Amino acid sequence: MSDDKTETPIDLGIYGRAEAGLAIGPPEIIAGALTAVWLLGAMVFFLVTGGGEGGSDPLRGVMVALAILLPIAVIWLGAITARSAMRMRDGAERIETALDALRQAQTAQTQSAVTTLQPSVERKLDEIVRAQKKTETALATFTSIRPVEPPAPGSEKPAANDAEPRLALDAGPEPVGRAAVDDFITALNFPETAEDAEGFRALRRAMQDRRAAKLLQASQDILTFLSQDGIYMDDMSPDRSRPELWRRFAQGERGRQVAPLGGIRDRSSITLTAARMRRDPVFRDTVHHFLRTFDQTFAAFEPGASDADIVALTDTRTARAFMLLGRVAGGFD
Repeated sequence: MSDDKTETPIDLGIYGRAEAGLAIGPPEIIAGALTAVWLLGAMVFFLVTGGGEGGSDPLRGVMVALAILLPIAVIWLGAITARSAMRMRDGAERIETALDALRQAQTAQTQSAVTTLQPSVERKLDEIVRAQKKTETALATFTSIRPVEPPAPGSEKPAANDAEPRLALDAGPEPVGRAAVDDFITALNFPETAEDAEGFRALRRAMQDRRAAKLLQASQDILTFLSQDGIYMDDMSPDRSRPELWRRFAQGERGRQVAPLGGIRDRSSITLTAARMRRDPVFRDTVHHFLRTFDQTFAAFEPGASDADIVALTDTRTARAFMLLGRVAGGFD
């Protein structure tokens, strides 16, 4: 069963001229005029010159016919060629018009898609900005902490009422309170997230000690520098060293005897850090300051620390940064 409805093609400027190709154009008019002039001239020529004589010669008749028809054929061949050129030019114009229409339609569709996606993109950007502000707030929280000034003579409270013991890293080999050691080690790892309340409490208590505060500030600076190159201590898996080796390091042993302490062997991180140390003098100075501070603080911490304390400390982000930077700076060579 046939359908009375016929499918109509979309008009992009390609269709609508098919019938126009059958109309008589300038090439046909010119060819027809030239043909008429040629035939009229041939007739006049034969009438004036008596071309009817010798009509019994068949070869002569063929030559006469060729003389008359060949120019006409050439004229119409030129007309056909001109007509083909005109059609090709018209076809090129129609194709160009169609391409322009397609480009405009694609542009309009793209703009519509962008308009549709814009609210979603803006929402994602707002979420990223909020997360960044949240992180900056967390950093500002422990960046702004400063060591507390020592109390004036006579104003100190009895030790029994001191709920937050000092780390006493400046006290040399004297024993350190258990809570103070735990706070110091937790602080060296820094808070895990902005909601890590216990981490921030340990950080504030550790910052009350002058030497611990100095190391924590140096560690924060160097971790910030490393993060700019995409180097994060959480991604590191250092080789573990025995507490005895760390104690030998704290007691002043250097060189290849303590080389296993440089347990970070991630080649990309080592290469990036070494390259930045060569080209960035500020980063290089920050690295050397951090290494010196860690060395001095660990030397003060080691005498009163147990093997378990040393193992826990060497698993912090600060200790991992020391392993990486010590290897890059040649401290374990």
